Amino acid sequence: MIRVLLADDQTLVREAFAMLVESAPDMEVVGQAATGREAAELARGTQADLVVMDIRMPDLDGIEATRLIAADDDLAGVRILVLTTYDTDENIVDALRAGASGFLVKDTRPAELLDAIRTVAAGESLLSPGPTARLIERFLCSPVAPAAGGPECLSEREREVMTLVARGLNNTEIAQALGLSPLTAKTHVSRIMGKLGARDRAQLVVVAYESGMVTPGNL
Repeated sequence: MIRVLLADDQTLVREAFAMLVESAPDMEVVGQAATGREAAELARGTQADLVVMDIRMPDLDGIEATRLIAADDDLAGVRILVLTTYDTDENIVDALRAGASGFLVKDTRPAELLDAIRTVAAGESLLSPGPTARLIERFLCSPVAPAAGGPECLSEREREVMTLVARGLNNTEIAQALGLSPLTAKTHVSRIMGKLGARDRAQLVVVAYESGMVTPGNL
């Protein structure tokens, strides 16, 4: 059972999401927050597995709330799925830098939201080719120092794998591209995250762009 915490300052949005999540047999809503600060507090108190986090909230926005949760060792297993208005929200990369594992648009289809929750709760990141990758590259054109370590410590093969992760490929697609087994590709990704101190694939994407391994327009 996936324990979900919903954070959004709009009551109707929260209630709609709550009804949807509760309709899934493998999920339950363990709390609702109207502010970022409340979300961070409830993450500690509810033992949530995943937080569906809005960005624009009073008191403390979703980015700062994400940063607080990601920095708390006691909440290391909590995943964060950020809500965004997509083209108009330039804070999404800041959320990824803060520790979010992915994002979705508010007008996403119900089934896609549930799939996104399952994906992120399972430890994967919600990053795929196309619009998602273009949004990420767009706002990483002005890089800042990444929170995780740099890629200098990676082997040549690991650098190849990390580049493909940054381009939105999953483990099976990486395996096909490099002539590896899916298990070997997954092992490479896990080792890269360990070396760089990254929580998940989302942070690997940020590091890849900020270090210059992948450049805007080179997807």
